[in-house]
Amino acid sequence: MFDIGWQELFVLAVLAIIVIGPKDLPRAIRTVTHWVRKARGMARDLQDGLDDMVREADLDDIKKQANSIMSDDMDPAGTIARELDMSDEQQDWTKAVEEFKESTDPDRDLEEDINDAMIVEPEDDPDFDADAALDTAEPDPAPAAAPDSDADSAADSIAEAKASKANG
Repeated sequence: MFDIGWQELFVLAVLAIIVIGPKDLPRAIRTVTHWVRKARGMARDLQDGLDDMVREADLDDIKKQANSIMSDDMDPAGTIARELDMSDEQQDWTKAVEEFKESTDPDRDLEEDINDAMIVEPEDDPDFDADAALDTAEPDPAPAAAPDSDADSAADSIAEAKASKANG
């Protein structure tokens, strides 16, 4: 390390005994060894930090090379990336989950859903022909009771029109 031979060490030991004295020499040696250990530990930490930085720099370079190879050679048109795009499917699944949550919500008004299911607007039905329904509809011979609501009477008249169209 310092390229000190046995002769130089002997001269340093004699000088230390003369300058420091035999009484304080053990304490001086302990102090020197403490500082040498501290210096070696700091040098080791510095070397480890430098090694980590070199390793990270090498990994970054390797990653950049791999990405450039993958992007240029494997998929120059970007078709693989477009095929693996799942944003549309994710939106469809999100919509389906929201609809399922709404349909299974216990606080939802069931009466409104039943009325919505029963009422079919004529303009929503592609097979409904209003003129044919009016021409072929037969009046009821004797209505049993007055309908409870407009929704029930509309549903009954539509059902009668469909029945007459199916028969005729």
